[in-house]
Amino acid sequence: MPDFSGQVVLITGASAGIGEGTALHFAKHGAKLSLTGRDKTRLEDVAKRCSECGIPADDILTFPGDLTDEAFRKTIIEKTVAKFDRLDVLVNNAGMLYPGASMAMDGSKYDQMMDLNMRVPFQLSQLAVSYLEKTQGNIVNVSSICGAKSMPELGIYCVSKAALDMFTQCLALELAPKKVRVNSVNPGTVVSMIHRREGTTYYDKDDEYAKFLEQQAGRHPLGRVGQPQDVAESIAYLASDAASFVTGQLIFIDGGRHCVCAGVSK
Repeated sequence: MPDFSGQVVLITGASAGIGEGTALHFAKHGAKLSLTGRDKTRLEDVAKRCSECGIPADDILTFPGDLTDEAFRKTIIEKTVAKFDRLDVLVNNAGMLYPGASMAMDGSKYDQMMDLNMRVPFQLSQLAVSYLEKTQGNIVNVSSICGAKSMPELGIYCVSKAALDMFTQCLALELAPKKVRVNSVNPGTVVSMIHRREGTTYYDKDDEYAKFLEQQAGRHPLGRVGQPQDVAESIAYLASDAASFVTGQLIFIDGGRHCVCAGVSK
C-alpha cells in the first residue's frame, strides 16, 4: 500500500467526482492535502471527510475558486508551499465538457474547455515545477479516453484531452533529467459531475443520467462504468514510489474500452 505520510499533494477539482475520490484516497494514506474546487460547500465537506480518514484538519488546505483566474492559481501554489514548506505531487484533475459537434461549437465554449482542460494544467505545472524539483516529486494529469479516441459528438473535448496527453509526454521528457516524473490517467466513463454541470447534457436530469450510465456500461468490455475510486487508486500508484521508474505514461482506466474497434463484419 502506498504511504504518503509527510508528503504534500495538491489536487484540483477536488469538490466532486474523481477529484473528490482522489482526495479521500490520499487522505487514507497519510498525505497532507491542498484542495481546490469551484463549489465551496462541497469542497469543505470533502475536507471534513478527509479529516475523518485520519489526517489532522490542520493538514488540509482548501481553496474554493476559479482556476482560470491567473492570480488564483498563483495563490494556491504560494499558500500551499508557505503552509507545508514543500510540494510533492500535483494532480491536475479539474476539467469540463461541453457536448456537441465541432462545427456547431460556440466559440466561448471552445475557449472554456481549452482554458480549463489544457491551459490550467500547463500553467499550474509551470508554477509548481521548481518545488517539485526540490522533492523529486511528480505530476499526474487526469485526461480521458477521448484524448486517444475520436468521438465526433465530443470533438473539442477530445482535442483538449489529446493536447493534455501530448503535454504529459513532452513534459515527462523535459523534466526527467530533474527526476520529476509526469504521467496521465485516461478514464473511460466515470460516475462524476462532468456530464451533469449546468450547460451539459444531463444537468438536473437524474433519470436520463442513470440511463446514460446503463448504456455506457455496455460499451466497456468489463461491463460497467468506472467509479472515482478506480481512478484514484491509479493516480496514487503513479504518484507513489512504486512507480519510480514510470514517466510519460498514459494509463487507460476504462474497463478495456480503448481496445474496442469496429472489427470486421461477417
